[in-house]
Amino acid sequence: MTLSICLSIIVAAAAPEAASRESAIRMLGSVSRPEDAEAARRALDAVTRGGADGLLPVLQGFSNATALGTNWLRNAFEILAAGEQRAGRKLPENELTAFILETDNPPAARRLAWEWLVRQHPDLKTSIIPQLLHDRHPDFRRDAVALLLEQAAAQSGPAAVALYRRALSGAVHPDQVKTIAEALAAAGEPVRIAEHFGFLTQWKIVGPFDNRDMKGFAVPYGPEAADGSAEPFDADARWEGLIGPVRWQDISTDDDYGLVDIAGQIENYKGSLMYAVTHFGCDKARSAELRLGTPNAWKLWVNGRLIFEREEYHRGTRMDQYRIPVRFRQGRNEILLKVCQNEQEQDWAQDYQFQLRVCDESGAAIHSVQETP
Repeated sequence: MTLSICLSIIVAAAAPEAASRESAIRMLGSVSRPEDAEAARRALDAVTRGGADGLLPVLQGFSNATALGTNWLRNAFEILAAGEQRAGRKLPENELTAFILETDNPPAARRLAWEWLVRQHPDLKTSIIPQLLHDRHPDFRRDAVALLLEQAAAQSGPAAVALYRRALSGAVHPDQVKTIAEALAAAGEPVRIAEHFGFLTQWKIVGPFDNRDMKGFAVPYGPEAADGSAEPFDADARWEGLIGPVRWQDISTDDDYGLVDIAGQIENYKGSLMYAVTHFGCDKARSAELRLGTPNAWKLWVNGRLIFEREEYHRGTRMDQYRIPVRFRQGRNEILLKVCQNEQEQDWAQDYQFQLRVCDESGAAIHSVQETP
């Protein structure tokens, strides 16, 4: 049965209002195609008839919503909330506050509820936001850190340092971390920024291999298996490279943002590619994010399995440019990265580098529990 037919049944049925609304919310959250817009509009009408009673059910509907469905649910919540405000009625503060503080609720729904609630009660910033310093949602963390920075700026000596240290514990945004690091450095307490963000700074690297005419991206050289997986790391392996025999060599970085500069530390071999490997230890199986920044084409494997790739050259680079969900196993996990350079000679095409870090969904660092080789 199509979404349109299902929604017609829901809207027209003589079911109780709450049950009809609940079904319409589910349907609204399941929208996945632009072609479903007309049906979604009818579901939106069904959802937004009931006033404030629909606010929490709509927020709860975010849990299993598609990307398009999330947009429709956001629209429904804003229609309901705006309607309450136009009528001179207050949004349900206690219920929305409880929803916001329950960290298992969908992050986007919690943030949406907060944005509307704080318009009604600006003073809630000082009571709710401090509780969210280590929240799953980076915007809540940012708000909490900003509040602590305001407090720290009004203090001096040990009191200011303590506030900056507390702010650092929740900071995940580079501009805030930079501000905190400068303040703590001035107080004689330098911050290890790369460690704070969880950048992987110790690697082994091998190459160059042939990438002339950009053909090497698809070619499985030594560390890469013919079936697209990665070979287990072998420190003694030797291969024939672009300019002769190659073997693994150590490479590390002391850059604050974990930048491994292949061109600066080894050589910018035009029309080449390199493989870099490191290991990450976990005391238990867990989910995480690998966040990569590079201007080069690349492939990424974890424990031999290819998890993402992108064949694009010199379109810019930034911290956390790519976010790749990953599931680590307990113990030692092997991370292999293939970085490809093309043959362009323009100044802006000379960068041959990468930065990679491990963090949770909020951007807070996850650290290895064992020493990197």
